Amino acid sequence: MPDEKVDALAQMMAEHMARPFPPGFRGLSVEGWDMVMLDSDAYAYAACVQEDLLGEQAHARLARLTSAFGKVLPAIDDEYAATYYTHLHTMVVLSAEIESLRKMRSPHW
Repeated sequence: MPDEKVDALAQMMAEHMARPFPPGFRGLSVEGWDMVMLDSDAYAYAACVQEDLLGEQAHARLARLTSAFGKVLPAIDDEYAATYYTHLHTMVVLSAEIESLRKMRSPHW
């Protein structure tokens, strides 16, 4: 596993935690997705990948998050919130890439 990808994920996670949650998005649902839960789910997925703790449900979780961001991002008209959630989406994409690389390197018994 290229350590630089895991390091990049850790940096993205730190940057995310340093950003304030978008004003007006707490309790808001966009395209049927609760914005606080989307934030929480995306961060939790990245944290599990960072610590190499993903279980069997990882593929389903990734598909769910990818679908959510595909619907939510085009519907956000607030510039700060769009940047905030785009960063989260990028974090999820990098997490998925890391997880894919790990699976490719693990032995198939």
